Amino acid sequence: MSERESDVLIGVVTSGAPREAAQLERRALDSLWVGGHLASTNPSPEVIVGLSRLVCATERVLVGSAIVILPLYPPALLAEQIADLDRVAEGRVVLGVGVGGEYPQEFRAVGVPLAERGKRADEMIPLLRELWTARAVNHEGTFFALDDVTIQPAPWQADGPPIVVGGRRLPAMRRAATLGDGWFPYLYSPSRYASSAATITQLAAEHDRDLSGFGWFVWVFVSIEEDGDHAREVAARSLGGTYGQDLRAMIDRVAAAGTVAEVTEKLCAFYDAGARHFVFAPMVEGGDPTRLLDKLFGEVVPALKEHASNHEG
Repeated sequence: MSERESDVLIGVVTSGAPREAAQLERRALDSLWVGGHLASTNPSPEVIVGLSRLVCATERVLVGSAIVILPLYPPALLAEQIADLDRVAEGRVVLGVGVGGEYPQEFRAVGVPLAERGKRADEMIPLLRELWTARAVNHEGTFFALDDVTIQPAPWQADGPPIVVGGRRLPAMRRAATLGDGWFPYLYSPSRYASSAATITQLAAEHDRDLSGFGWFVWVFVSIEEDGDHAREVAARSLGGTYGQDLRAMIDRVAAAGTVAEVTEKLCAFYDAGARHFVFAPMVEGGDPTRLLDKLFGEVVPALKEHASNHEG
C-alpha cells in the first residue's frame, strides 16, 4: 500500500482454483483476487474459502478478497480467519470489504437485518484492527459485545492486513475515507472514479485524516477482441448474466471493452482519474481467458505503464 503516486499495480480476479492461480502468478501481475457469496442467485464460492485457496496456491503476489460482505460474519471469527491466512501468506493478504445487499437472502440466512449492514460494517472495521493486536479486547457496541476476547497469534503484518473498502455510493466513500486503507469501486466510469476520489479526499480532510499510503484500487471488467463491437457484446452478455439485467446501453461506461487501442484508452483514463491498482475481471466466450490475458499483458498493460511513466515525467 506504499506504492508511489504514479505506480501502476495490476491484479486479476480468479476463481481461486489452485492450478489457475499458479498459472496466473507466472504473469507480470501484482495481485490476485477472489470473490464469493453465501447465497447468491448465481453459483459462487464462499470468499474466505476462496481466499484460503489463493494463499496456498501462490508465493509472490498479494492475495485479496473482492469482497467480504462484513455484516455476514462475526468479527472475532473473521479476525481469526484473516490473521491465520496472513501468517500463512507471510503478509500478502489484502482484505477487501463491503456491505452487499444485492442478495437479501444472504442476510436472512445468517439472521442479520439488511437495514443494519452499513452500521455493522462501520463498527466492525476498527474492531477487526483491535482484535489483530493479539491483546484482550473488551468491546460494548451497538451490534457486537466482546468480553476479554483475544485473537492470537497476530497477523503477519504488524498492523494487520490493509482493509480496502468496496462499493459504489456515498456511504461506501465515507467508510473508505474515515475507516479504510483504500477505495475499491466497481461498475464505474473514469469520470465517476475521479468524482469519488475527490469526494473521499474531501471527506478525509474534514476528519483530519492523512491519506498517505491510501490505496486507489479499481475493479475493471475487461473484454478485448479484434472487433470492438463484438467485445462490447461479449461484455454485455457476461455482465447481464451476472447482474440479471440488460447492460448493453451502459457497457461503455462500466467496462473496458473493445479493441486493444480502445481498452488501453479507457484504462489510461482511469489512471488519469486517480486509479493506481487495477483489478481486471476478464469477460470471454467459452470460459478460457488465456487469449484475452495474452493481449492484456502483452499489449494493454505495457501501454498503460508507459502512459503512467510519461505522466510521472
